[in-house]
Amino acid sequence: MRRIVGIALLSLTALVSCKNNDQFTVEGKLANAQDVKQVMLYRQDKLVDSALLNEDNEFKFNVASPDPDFYYIAAKDKNYLFVAQNGDELTFNADYQNTLGEYSIDGSDVAEKLEEYNKISTKYGKVYLDIQKEYEQKLSQDPSQKAQLEAVLIPRFEKNIEAFANESLTFAAQNKDNLAGFYAIGSLDPTRYEAQLLSYAADIKGKFPNNRAVNDFVQRMEKVKAVSVGQTAPDFESASVDGKNLKLSDFKGKYVLLDFWASWCAPCRQENPNLVKQFNTFKNRNFTILSVSLDDSREKWTKAIQDDKLNWFHVSELNQWNSQVAKQFQVEALPSSFLLDPNGKILAKNLRGEELEEFLKKTLR
Repeated sequence: MRRIVGIALLSLTALVSCKNNDQFTVEGKLANAQDVKQVMLYRQDKLVDSALLNEDNEFKFNVASPDPDFYYIAAKDKNYLFVAQNGDELTFNADYQNTLGEYSIDGSDVAEKLEEYNKISTKYGKVYLDIQKEYEQKLSQDPSQKAQLEAVLIPRFEKNIEAFANESLTFAAQNKDNLAGFYAIGSLDPTRYEAQLLSYAADIKGKFPNNRAVNDFVQRMEKVKAVSVGQTAPDFESASVDGKNLKLSDFKGKYVLLDFWASWCAPCRQENPNLVKQFNTFKNRNFTILSVSLDDSREKWTKAIQDDKLNWFHVSELNQWNSQVAKQFQVEALPSSFLLDPNGKILAKNLRGEELEEFLKKTLR
């Protein structure tokens, strides 16, 4: 009996030792692949392997990855993300015709955590698609109801976004020891959840020293921290509309809305009437606006200023996204704004519409 148990234990040891710790494997099946003949494997943004689908739409990858990292399987217009490292033996399944992009990948704790988060993302993504479908259907039936539809559906959309963000934050906080948590935090809107992103970056700094995506995120957040709420805005100098140079420090002693925009930016132009309203309402209460344009055409820039009646201070390097001021303030989307107090301290960021008006009412005495 002892000999039998001993043999069994030796056999089990042999099976375990057969696991290849110099590579990870992914055995996958892509159902309903139709004309998809080949899938590609990327490590972050670098192609590392490719595989042909067999007659059963199956494929296999063997790849070396000493540290856990992000990979995705690309099948034509579909991408399937997962995390892997040496020793993992993963099983992938997906239906190529699934419109929500659902898939499963099992075989490691992190892979299963990522699958858990994908279910969260899919849940809220489905709500978004349902709202979008309802909007398009009702709008096609009666285009005159556009404003009424938006009044009803936009709050539902915002509520869904907020619920998704809250669940993502909870998941990320519970998974700071693995890349699934990092992926979840990366799903948040950085303009809305900057404080949470900064906090998360501080918590995971040094935990994944060989992961480029994590390192890039931490470094980016360190730059963002310099222009986050509570910090003093860095000074800069740029050419105004009349060709004279203006400095941000020229406005010390006033509340300043530092507004990044461009004539070609539709959301910026849609927000401009609100800025005009707030400027006219609060300009006599120690408030002004300094707009930094990311245009590259002086003619289009100045025409937009005139057309939108933006009667405040304007500067531009006329260099679009190569603007040094935009880089200094870590501006990655338009419109972006920073509300500064008379000492140049950043009080708030990216306030728009009624939110900006309410903040100014409470702040300007």
